[in-house]
Formats: sequence, structure tokens, C-alpha cells
Amino acid sequence: MIQKFRLYGHYISIVVRGMMQYKVSFLLTSLGQFLVSFNVFLGIYFLFQRFHQVRGYSYGEVLLCYAVVLMEFSLAEMWARGFDTFSGIVKNGEFDRVLVRPQGEILQVLGSRFELTRLGRMFQAVVMLVYAITSVQIRWTAGRVLTLVFMLVGGMAVFAGLFLVYAALCFFTLDGLEFMNVLTDGAREYGKYPLDIYGRRVLRLATFIVPYSLIQYYPLKYILGHVSGPVYIFLPLLAVLFLVPCYALWRFGVRHYKSSGS
Repeated sequence: MIQKFRLYGHYISIVVRGMMQYKVSFLLTSLGQFLVSFNVFLGIYFLFQRFHQVRGYSYGEVLLCYAVVLMEFSLAEMWARGFDTFSGIVKNGEFDRVLVRPQGEILQVLGSRFELTRLGRMFQAVVMLVYAITSVQIRWTAGRVLTLVFMLVGGMAVFAGLFLVYAALCFFTLDGLEFMNVLTDGAREYGKYPLDIYGRRVLRLATFIVPYSLIQYYPLKYILGHVSGPVYIFLPLLAVLFLVPCYALWRFGVRHYKSSGS
């Protein structure tokens, strides 16, 4: 296991060194990622200039919600980007080479792409998180801090699992299916508000199908003091189990892989 981590670190160092050959391009791309997220922040800001609350949630509470979701998505996209661009690997026949190498397929795909430019979006998320924490009256206990950390861990796992599903479907379609963006980029967008504002049906879908609510709604309610009980602290870790069916679909796809012949 340690050897695999070292190899993955070596993959990352190669990708980062390649990106640093074009420093201006890296800085401009990172700035672009920051500004895209900043536009969403402005949208929330102007909304609350007109309406002082949304379904009982204040500006700071919504900002806290969005900052956490944005950070989860950015971290997952940073290190699991290889799955998001996997369709090109399958179409070009590059997966044939992946299969004959001694290391696991997932490790190689993860190491094929590392989006360091997502640091721009991460920085935006950190700024919003700090501002939200200072503006919302929250009594920060060890349990609430731990819940926030677990939200990031669980959120990374859920979004990485969705990228893995996207890659697994490419074994059967060759091209990536755009509807998956509803579950990834779409979740980042509508995740800026607590999920209960969309109604009970959406909340059930986000609890029992794709566990967004375990990494956003329920732990957020605990942090804000709307609910109590230690179970809410560990709910985000339960979302990590979402990786199990995602991995099973990936293995099913690998077993049924047929080379494109490119």
C-alpha cells in the first residue's frame, strides 16, 4: 500500500512538473477557476440583498453550505480528474496499455491527470468558508469541527465515486455520457443551498440514491445546531460506502472491455 502511495505521488509530481513548464498558463487557468466560482458567490450575495433568508436559512448559513460543497467537489476533481477524462483513454485504445502494466487500473487512471489548477476554486471555497464561519453564530465544539472534516472526506468520496461511474459507463458507450454532469457539476451548483429547499422528493433521492444529503444537509443541520445527536457527526463517513457500488460497476466494465482498435 505504501508503495502505491509513493507511485501515485510520483505520478502527481510528473504532472505538476509538466504544468509548471507553462507557469503563466497555470496561473491564468487557476484565476479563471477562481472567477467562475466568484460569479456564483455574487449570485448568492445579490439574492440575499433582495431576500434576507431562503427557507429559514440566512446568508452566512447558505454561504457555509456552498463553501463546503465547493471544497468537496474541487478536491475530488483535483485528484480524480483522470476518471472525468477517461472517455479519451478508451476511444484512443490507451486502456490496452493500462491493462498490461503491473499496477492496478485505478491507480494508473488516477495518475494520468491531476488538476492543480483547481486550487483557484479551492481558494475561493476557503475564503467563503472563513467568512461564513465568522458571520454565523456557531458554538464550535470538537464534534462540530470533526463533522466539518468528515463532510470534506465524505464529499470527496461521493464525487470521486460519480467520476468513477462516469468512467465505467465509457466501457459501453466509448463517449462520456453528458447526463452525468447533472450529478457532478449540477450537484456543485444546486448544492449551494441546503437540500431541503428543493422538496422532500429531491431530499429522498439525495439520501437513498446518491448520498448528497449525508455530506451536506444532515451534517450541516448538526453544525448549525438545528439537530443534535452524535450520529450526525459520522453520517458523512457513511457516504464513503457509496464507493462500493461505484467500484463494482467499474470492475464490471473492465471485465467487458473491448478494445476500440485505435
